[in-house]
Amino acid sequence: MMKAEPVPDLTRNTHNYFAQGGNELVIGGKLTFLPGATIEGGDDLFTPSVPFDQIAYVPDSEATTIAALKDDYNALLAALRSCGLMVSSK
Repeated sequence: MMKAEPVPDLTRNTHNYFAQGGNELVIGGKLTFLPGATIEGGDDLFTPSVPFDQIAYVPDSEATTIAALKDDYNALLAALRSCGLMVSSK
């Protein structure tokens, strides 16, 4: 009886692997959670790492000219900068 040669699966690549002696799991491909899956120790996994305050209220634009619309747009940019959601200089 002849022994069959294994056929390599050329459709798959190793994108997910263990590194650092098994202490680190590197995910370079798609990570799928099936129904019923749980994550332990990931309480803050999907929350912002730095909490931030909401920006001050910016009213809807009622501009009727391009110049007034530019002023409203610049006011929005200033509000984003003042709360730290955008850097304040180039």
